[in-house]
Amino acid sequence: MKATLYRAELRYPHLQLYTASSGSIAMLEELYLLLEDKAVSGLGEVRINIAYLNGYSAERVLGDVIRTLRAVDWQQSPGDLLLSLENLLASSLAPTRMLLDMALHDLIARQNGISVARLIGSDFPQPICYATNQTLFWSSQEQMLGQATAYMERGFNHLKLRVGIGSIDDDIDRLTALRRRFGSEVDLSADANGQWQPEQARSNLLALQKFELSYIEQPVSDANAHFYPTLAANSPIPLMLDESMSSEADLQRILAMQGKVWAHIKLVKMGGIAPAIRAAQRLNAAGVPFMIGQMNEGAAATAAALHVAHACQPAHAELYGADGLGNDPVTGLTYCQGLVSSSELPGLGIEFDPAQAELIQTFSS
Repeated sequence: MKATLYRAELRYPHLQLYTASSGSIAMLEELYLLLEDKAVSGLGEVRINIAYLNGYSAERVLGDVIRTLRAVDWQQSPGDLLLSLENLLASSLAPTRMLLDMALHDLIARQNGISVARLIGSDFPQPICYATNQTLFWSSQEQMLGQATAYMERGFNHLKLRVGIGSIDDDIDRLTALRRRFGSEVDLSADANGQWQPEQARSNLLALQKFELSYIEQPVSDANAHFYPTLAANSPIPLMLDESMSSEADLQRILAMQGKVWAHIKLVKMGGIAPAIRAAQRLNAAGVPFMIGQMNEGAAATAAALHVAHACQPAHAELYGADGLGNDPVTGLTYCQGLVSSSELPGLGIEFDPAQAELIQTFSS
């Protein structure tokens, strides 16, 4: 095999990313790993400017990726490498593990002429598609309503409002405006990105009850995650954990709460497709609702989350990451009538144009 690492900066021409934890984000810094074996290629992608989620700087992740790729025995077959990946990458960061895991899944599926969804066990027919929500980032109320209207007109009626940036009164005003504009036609949820203190969270959850939200995501920080059993027992709105769903210990804690708290599974936190599928299977077996989601990412990483969602059929999906990007080097995803779909090409159903990315380094045996 030959492995080639690329980097690109992706931008949304008509969207400003802004959450309580990230602040304003000007661009997405993405790494791409192109694996080539016997005239077949597979692609991995991971976003690296997400220190607000995982604490890792972009340059630390890049360094970890290069160190890991230098240590790989590229004489192995893709299948053997994937089987040994968990042990091989035990000391690597989760974003590094995601990048290589995803590229191998795409490569192996392409070599077998099947979709990644089928490779990981999906019995559901093509096309590979799933209903996704859309996020309303922090902006003026006028901008928020304009964005919401545009999403609703395109069939995306599951909208998640970012809260916890201003006051709870600001959040109430924004939710009131959304309900006034769209009534029951919109399915609303909210994400506080861990910004509320536990006592504040209790009162805020009661204050937001009237908006009939599908769930509130990460109301308190991971440092206060031990409050979740009590908070969930008294919450009139279902709670979902994102920042507090990043490890085996987090998964065990959610399973122990027996469905009182839901889980948001992201490949970049779990370390790739295989560990995300394993976590989803355990949650499904326990009857715990969960979401398959992502960061704002390019089309390749979004496609990987889409194929995982297709395979495990979560209660919720957050797959909007590639919608509206203006300079993505990957094509193959479409957003229409509330759905994201990948093409019927094998693997992840995507195509990569290396000319639109910056070459970093090539690795081979």
